[in-house]
Amino acid sequence: MNAPLPFIDLAAQRERLGPAVEEAILRVVRHGAYIMGPEIVELEAELAAFCGAKHALTCASGTDALAMVLMAKDVKPGDAVLCPSFTFAATAEVVAWLGATPVFVDVREDSFNLDPQSLELGLASARAAGLRPVGVIPVDLFGQPADYDAVAPIAEREGLWMLCDAAQSFGATYRGRKLGSIGCATATSFFPAKPLGCYGDGGAVFTDDDALDAVLRSIRIHGQGADKYENLRVGINGRLDTIQAAVLLEKLKIFPSEIAARERVARRYNELLREVAIVPEVQEGSTSVWAQYTLRIPGADRDAFQAALKARGIPTAVYYPKPLHLQPAYARHPRAGNGLPVSERLAGEVVSLPMHPYLTEEAQDRIVAAVKEALAAQRVRIAS
Repeated sequence: MNAPLPFIDLAAQRERLGPAVEEAILRVVRHGAYIMGPEIVELEAELAAFCGAKHALTCASGTDALAMVLMAKDVKPGDAVLCPSFTFAATAEVVAWLGATPVFVDVREDSFNLDPQSLELGLASARAAGLRPVGVIPVDLFGQPADYDAVAPIAEREGLWMLCDAAQSFGATYRGRKLGSIGCATATSFFPAKPLGCYGDGGAVFTDDDALDAVLRSIRIHGQGADKYENLRVGINGRLDTIQAAVLLEKLKIFPSEIAARERVARRYNELLREVAIVPEVQEGSTSVWAQYTLRIPGADRDAFQAALKARGIPTAVYYPKPLHLQPAYARHPRAGNGLPVSERLAGEVVSLPMHPYLTEEAQDRIVAAVKEALAAQRVRIAS
């Protein structure tokens, strides 16, 4: 039997980096500035330069990145923030933290991202519930940017701020622009499994707004003012550890080549699987960093499919088996008037295959063969 394959091969990345990460960590240990050390300042400058944003602010997680922007925007009870239902809970969670109401909208089948037409319906649902729509959080699911040219005009017309949730897409481009300079701010995550990940939790906020950046820097450290014992506002403990900044600085050096490798892997998957499943397509004018490679297998028994691949040493994952509007924690919140049928359908069809920059063609051929065999076996059973 073939040895199990990794879903994300962080060990191969560590081998490529060699001793560089260990040396970077040791430098922090030696200078001892574990909190807000010099690597934080260096990383923020490098991140801003990478994506073309005026400001980059590191923080403790992608969830904190979202929450701090909402706090800076004074989101409060009675406010509605619109977000897609087919995503991870953090997008809506931060809205509920502040006593505001997440209003769920549907996504598009072709991109898995927020549907602008459903956004219009969501605004009507929010107002019918007596809420004040104040913002929208498009999510760049699986590494591909949302359709910002369609969402931004709606936000502008309705007086909404737009916070881009790039937790899965940092490094991607939209209409020739790297993500980080669209909307009032962009939030991302450096969770280890992300395309650019640290060795623990981490995140960042990007913005071109000087005033917003200043407020975010205060919120990040307990709402401090001139010093840590002056509190201008309610804040959080949202700092990124210096050791994680050191790790990210080393990983950022190889990030462009890893993005290119992810693209090669995704293109080859598409070429080899297009005839047996619905493969993910990148929208014209965008690039993806392929945080996940997600197939749709409508009509198939997904559990049986996953079991068949597992038996051959191939891991799979489902992002996400239940949309947020059907989750117990969020089921009471409003949703766009169409009932979000696409989100519900996708939740039953999607399955993600191993995806990382170090996936060899040999391993990929093994995965593709297993996918084809598992789907063919189901068709035989259905036909019989």
